Amino acid sequence: MTAPILAATIFCILLTAVQTTSIAIAIVRLRWNTRHRPSSARHPPVSLVRPLCGIDNYVAETLRSTFELDYPCYEILFCVAHASDPVLPLVRSLIAAHPNVSARLLIGDDRVSTNPKLNNVVKGWRAASHPWIVIADSNVLMPRDYIQGLFASWRADTGLVASPPIGARPDGFWAEIECAFLNTYQARWQYIVDSFGRGFAQGKTMLWWREDLERAGGIEALGKEVAEDAAATKIVRGAGLKVRLVDRPLAQPLGRRSASEVWHRQLRWARLRRASFFMHFLPEIVSGGVLPITCAAILASTFGWPALLCAAGFGAIWYGGEMALAAAAGWHVSPLHPLYGLLRDLMLPALFVGALRGNDFVWRGNAMQVEQMRPVRIAVRLRPRMHELAALTRKRLRALRARTS
Repeated sequence: MTAPILAATIFCILLTAVQTTSIAIAIVRLRWNTRHRPSSARHPPVSLVRPLCGIDNYVAETLRSTFELDYPCYEILFCVAHASDPVLPLVRSLIAAHPNVSARLLIGDDRVSTNPKLNNVVKGWRAASHPWIVIADSNVLMPRDYIQGLFASWRADTGLVASPPIGARPDGFWAEIECAFLNTYQARWQYIVDSFGRGFAQGKTMLWWREDLERAGGIEALGKEVAEDAAATKIVRGAGLKVRLVDRPLAQPLGRRSASEVWHRQLRWARLRRASFFMHFLPEIVSGGVLPITCAAILASTFGWPALLCAAGFGAIWYGGEMALAAAAGWHVSPLHPLYGLLRDLMLPALFVGALRGNDFVWRGNAMQVEQMRPVRIAVRLRPRMHELAALTRKRLRALRARTS
């Protein structure tokens, strides 16, 4: 066996082992904890902050679910940046239809950062009446035991409980592609790292103990990164605490999606990951099934086997495992998932290159930029120290000349 063939064989086996092991870990993580961890008996008062901007698919249902929680004491703070936002009539009608639920609508834009969502959230955080605060996006569909599920994951060493979005109710081809991104790819890897105590915050849902964030500088501290969830992760870890994920991740009804929407959302997230967690971002270049399936086809051809048939069988194993994960977790799964998963994986290299080559993106009509690439940031941080070192060197040289003259 030649060296290239041996290398391709090892590469194929290694990536397949990573894929199957990660699926097994995710299944155990999701099913074991859901079955064996009792619901939380804690019912402290909670402030629920929901930033709103525009009309999302299923927005009436997701916002209505905020009023239908089976929880004894909570308040809702709806935050809208502009008085002309089209979501306002819906919010006002929901508040009027549920007079027994404490709910307020806050309008205004506090410019504390370059992040429009954080600027929208600030007024809700400041107006919150309770020490436990949940920040939840408008497109999160809340089950009745939503708050209990968050508290069930809180431990003594926890600084934040979050949930990745799980795509549900896809309508059309590109919504299915987005499900393939959100569920069996991104959520899978988030639950794997969470299983090893290295969870990452996700801005879809975040449960905070107010004092923890206030000690770090308050809600404004989330503006240290372009993405507030990246800043939250670093703040919590910097305090010696952990980010934990809920045992049952929360659904985000998708509805229709266009190719442009899926591409630009995934590119935005890739650029944010690159800017905030560069070393975690780098392995994404070898993620997905395209490379190992290609290696399998090449190896099959080398040994005289039918390449297409072997590649198809290898792909069935690769994406069949993802389907098993979705079924075990109770997530949406389509019979055509192997096709959607393959197309998702074909997009991954382009997204990786796009994340490296650009810094700008648009979020809900707001033009934004992530930080410059890591080598540039390092150079910027080192520049003042280089100037200090040069000044110190010049000072010592002058002192040396003075002694020798």
